[in-house]
Amino acid sequence: MSRKFTTFFSALVLTAGLGQPSDSTAGVPTDQIRATVDRVLMILKDPQLNSDDAKEARRTELSKAIFPRFDFEEMAKRSLGAEWRRRTPAEQKEFIRLFTELLKDSYVDSIESYRGNKVIYRRESQDGAYANVGTKIIDERGGEFAIDYRLNLEGKDWKVYDVIIENVSIVNNYRSQFQRILSRSSFAELLQKIGDKVH
Repeated sequence: MSRKFTTFFSALVLTAGLGQPSDSTAGVPTDQIRATVDRVLMILKDPQLNSDDAKEARRTELSKAIFPRFDFEEMAKRSLGAEWRRRTPAEQKEFIRLFTELLKDSYVDSIESYRGNKVIYRRESQDGAYANVGTKIIDERGGEFAIDYRLNLEGKDWKVYDVIIENVSIVNNYRSQFQRILSRSSFAELLQKIGDKVH
């Protein structure tokens, strides 16, 4: 799944201006995804942030641009599945913290491999406070693959709670991994395993 995670996070920094929505009904969810992509692209193109000495500053700016677009708490809940309701508030809080750090670490690592692919916004659908924004990614070799963003509405902001890469859900993938660990270990051990990955 590591390649898919790299693809997922890299997809958020693709060249947004090269593609246009094929669906003329695309609305606010697509616009907000596009705005995040545009902002990240500007950071990556900033010559003052491209040196090795500016690495930490670049990552800080990228984090500010992209992480507000994600609902990490909702992603954490969904990735834990039914186990979520069996945990105490303190356990839930710690799981959210560690899961968020896990995703952020994956993002920071993969963002450095950005090579300037192309994204095309294909379609958008809304159902009340939920939306789906479909994109198609074209890599440097001309290969194409689909990435869909599932979002929920928080106030006026559409936030990503799952990403589907070529029909593979990141949340479902994590849920399967966590369930396998919990089937033979305790919840405390699951937290420890996640903590080991982010420290």
